[in-house]
Amino acid sequence: MSETEVGRRGETAGEPSGARPAVGIIATADNGGVVAAAMLRALDCGHQPMVIATEPDVPGVRFAHQLDATVVASPEGRCDETRLWDRLSTAARSDGYPGLLRHNTPDRAIDYEASRSALEAADSFAIEPELAPRVEQDTEVLAAIPAYNEAGAIGDVVQEATTIVDEVVVVDDGSIDETVTEAREAGATVIEHERNRGYGGALKTAFSEAKRAGADHLVILDGDGQHDPHDIPELVDQQRSEGTDIVIGSRFEEGSETDLPLYRKFGLRVVNLLTNLSLGVVRSRSRIGDTQSGFRAYNRQAIESLAEDDGIGNHMGASTDILYHAHSRGYDVEEVGTTIDYDVEDASSQHPLSHGMHLVSNILRTVERERPVTVLGIPGFLSAVIGLGFGYLTFSNFLNSGVFPLGMALVSVFFTLAGIFAAFTAIILHSLETHTE
Repeated sequence: MSETEVGRRGETAGEPSGARPAVGIIATADNGGVVAAAMLRALDCGHQPMVIATEPDVPGVRFAHQLDATVVASPEGRCDETRLWDRLSTAARSDGYPGLLRHNTPDRAIDYEASRSALEAADSFAIEPELAPRVEQDTEVLAAIPAYNEAGAIGDVVQEATTIVDEVVVVDDGSIDETVTEAREAGATVIEHERNRGYGGALKTAFSEAKRAGADHLVILDGDGQHDPHDIPELVDQQRSEGTDIVIGSRFEEGSETDLPLYRKFGLRVVNLLTNLSLGVVRSRSRIGDTQSGFRAYNRQAIESLAEDDGIGNHMGASTDILYHAHSRGYDVEEVGTTIDYDVEDASSQHPLSHGMHLVSNILRTVERERPVTVLGIPGFLSAVIGLGFGYLTFSNFLNSGVFPLGMALVSVFFTLAGIFAAFTAIILHSLETHTE
């Protein structure tokens, strides 16, 4: 492949490049939509976009060919960001541009006039452009719906929600059915993930969008019809009246008529107990009764902090991660009774057993990371003491009877070594946690 594959709007063969700086954009597997929009904005403002890819055949490069933008061949070998920008700068110089605007936030619009002035004043060929201010739209109540292959129900959910809230946003998590079309036709703003990132990934996009929109309240609900949009006002009213940071629509509070199967109810009770213990919550009045409900309302403070938290996972354990986030920041969490309908077509739920195992695993990993002394240190110390006790009995028996009790000796060795290993692991984890804060 040649250094550049060039196509420019409004230019003929042999015509010199324009006097305006080129706009450099790095295309990845996940940013095809924003890259296309950034290229269109650049072309409309008379600037030539130059695109380079982090890997072969990403959507942004295909869009670049369609829009007659400049596609720059990626360097061989490992392509870190510095090498990609250097390659774009070299190509822009070679093509005769007076400079390069390194557009590393293609989801934002460039203030081209200010950027040209900054480039002229800069002692550099390539600079980061000045960004146009976002036009913020203050939204009082925004409903966000994470969706993956929900074409059968998403339209009805969106239509009901639009009559209750100011804006409905559907975060399509790489659906392969007609979810996007159905959601848009029903009146939702749709944000598309080009690949499936998981429930937590969709939630993170929802928090970012609510922050951008300046929403006072963000309500998350499912797109399969299990949550009733008409319950949204109850969550928001509770938040307004009490100033609560997070309100959870609970299946276990008074007023809920949720018909939970026995096995699901038992599993949820176990997960709720483990989650509350991992949060250090012992008193019953302080416990969260439905830790896994996805029907939640967040105020602006919670929205903004959650949008910035990289510690929220991409999968179903994100619901628990959010509670850890809230607990660490001292946020108020309240619950109101809500009815969840499990008798819906194509309910989007993971198998209860695998879901439960994933949640328990996530809780244990978090507890081990956040409370290593409690979880590993103290049990390890007790295990070592028990091992030493069995060791004393082993040698006492041998001295008194002359018979060496092999079984008791093995038990002693096991408990002692396991205890020492757990205690030292706790010390190391606690040290890492202390020195990384």
